[in-house]
Amino acid sequence: MTDTTLPTPGLRSTLRHLWQDQRVWLASALILAALAVFDAPQAADSALFAGNALLGTAPFLILSIAIAAWANATGADNLIARAFTGAPILMIGLGALAGGISPFCSCGVIPLIAALLAMGVPLSAVMAFWLASPIMDPSMFVLTAGVLDLEFAVAKTIAAIGLGVFGGTVVHLMMKGGAFADPLRDGIGNGGCGGAKIRAPKPVVWRFWTDADRRAKFGKTALTTTLFLAKWLTLAFILESLMLAWIPAETVSAALGGEGLLPIVTATLVGVPAYLNGYAALPLVGGLIEQGMAPGAGMAFLVAGGVTSIPAAMAVWALARPQVFAVYIGLSLTGAFASGLLFQLWTQMA
Repeated sequence: MTDTTLPTPGLRSTLRHLWQDQRVWLASALILAALAVFDAPQAADSALFAGNALLGTAPFLILSIAIAAWANATGADNLIARAFTGAPILMIGLGALAGGISPFCSCGVIPLIAALLAMGVPLSAVMAFWLASPIMDPSMFVLTAGVLDLEFAVAKTIAAIGLGVFGGTVVHLMMKGGAFADPLRDGIGNGGCGGAKIRAPKPVVWRFWTDADRRAKFGKTALTTTLFLAKWLTLAFILESLMLAWIPAETVSAALGGEGLLPIVTATLVGVPAYLNGYAALPLVGGLIEQGMAPGAGMAFLVAGGVTSIPAAMAVWALARPQVFAVYIGLSLTGAFASGLLFQLWTQMA
């Protein structure tokens, strides 16, 4: 008789899937485990630091999770479709504004961007949205205000919208000179399900709790957002505790402090490889500012890292031709430096 029992997966395969699904939690656990072996007091201090920090930001976490779940359950993200109609200059402004306030994550932007470009929306307006979207969203605004302060959150929102307008305008001028006639890579379709938001946006259902499916969507989004934020912030707070314990304040002050241009330039360039995640970067920047990092350098780090983070950059690389990707990176770095410089000047005058 033939044995039809399915073979159990090997240990290597199980560990690989576990790492792929839970690598952020595992990274936090491995750091604490290594500390427990080599520096037990620091392991206890880091765990306590992370726990207290999570409790301190809990009100902001709850509010940001509620905002994300509400936007998904009501279908408020469909309002984004209205930003891409009208004259090119108007579309650039509305695209930047929509990117700066929309609740889209990096992966959620991918089908939407593909749909916009494939349907003939000018690259200038799409670029404005594309540049602004990774930097700020409602949840990010709430957490930025809680982890840093309200002034920083408002300034970062202005930086996101300003970068979108700047990038969209530059691309618009380049397109008038004949550039970017075909921005999409070969084989990119019409954006799939993301295209439906643009072609036929559905009405927003503000009273979502009357619909069972929308209530379920609210709960699912709230759960996934909670787990997402919890894992990244836990890792970030652990790293912040180690940074505060092991990196002398004098070193940070020497590299990123001061009032000149060099700290902002350094933070702009360091933000590209060192950026973990938009939410995880906030407590790290907060810790660096406490150690002497210039506020403008902190802003440059957050803006540059947000736009060039792996999810955001890979979305551009996967959809657009290399020359579009190069312009995207160039605009993000230029805009990040300008944002940091302007914010530094503002804090000095305040």
